[in-house]
Amino acid sequence: MKNIFLFGECMVELMAASKEKSSSCSSNTSSKLLKQSFAGDVYNTAVYLKRTFAEINVQLVTAVGKDNFSLDMIQAFENENIGTDHVYQSEHKIPGLYAIQLDDVGERSFTYWRDNSAARQVMQHIDEDTIKLLAQGDMFFFSGISLAVIEPCARANFWAMIEKIKAAGVIIIFDPNYRARMWDNQAEAKEQFEQAFSYADTLLPGVDDFEQLYSMTTSEDVYHFCQQYQFDELIIKNGEAGIFCYANEQAYHFEITPVENVVDTTSAGDSFNGVYLGARIEGHNISSAIALASKAAGFVIGHYGAIVEPSVYQQFIDEQLQLKISTH
Repeated sequence: MKNIFLFGECMVELMAASKEKSSSCSSNTSSKLLKQSFAGDVYNTAVYLKRTFAEINVQLVTAVGKDNFSLDMIQAFENENIGTDHVYQSEHKIPGLYAIQLDDVGERSFTYWRDNSAARQVMQHIDEDTIKLLAQGDMFFFSGISLAVIEPCARANFWAMIEKIKAAGVIIIFDPNYRARMWDNQAEAKEQFEQAFSYADTLLPGVDDFEQLYSMTTSEDVYHFCQQYQFDELIIKNGEAGIFCYANEQAYHFEITPVENVVDTTSAGDSFNGVYLGARIEGHNISSAIALASKAAGFVIGHYGAIVEPSVYQQFIDEQLQLKISTH
């Protein structure tokens, strides 16, 4: 069985479910009903990976608290068949929380409450024995958000861990996923990202990450920047403009069929990452992995929320499997 560890933060998600008129006779305002769920870039990636490739052992590496939200969160992981051996529980911290708002074209904006997040102190729970277990995996995935969340004083320990598991032969995967508000300044983010680029075997950036940090606007710009690093695969996501891939000293460009009804773009990149990594670890070639990952991302952004209902997503997977059978 293949094993992949995903390092990062899962949060409590609040999203408007519907509106109802206030019961107060003195007010004409409306109140919002909020739907509570769990999400976060690394968790979203883990969910779509496991749902699509059930035979892969998917493990989260994170920290939560001992409050009821944390207990429900751990149960949510288990409901998704995601391993919790490395989900640590803090005595005093709790999960981070965010609220999401959507505009008329499905683009999202967030309000965060994460200063007291247990995930910020996850490195306090990781010792040499834990690192030896992580070094037995096939892949280790983290993102720019993962780096921003952990306390700055713990980053040296994080990089020491990465160096050890990479030396053991684990494939290191990095998605920059830049969020400006999470960093003190761009220089700090660049320094950490460039460390990640130097360790990563597979890079999964979006052009928008580089546009904000390096004023690059094309996949070709990102490709040329990344040539200074040693990697095996570079997958550059650029929305409807397609996906640029560089591997085995060859460059490829993959066209993307635009999604006609975009409802919520929250988990577009995360679902792509999860399905792509699952396909690659299962032996799919790059073209096949990108094709399936792109279809999954297109399906996900046609539904509300970061995580599509399990039965709805399963129907999509069944259709893809049937399509594969019918074309062979």
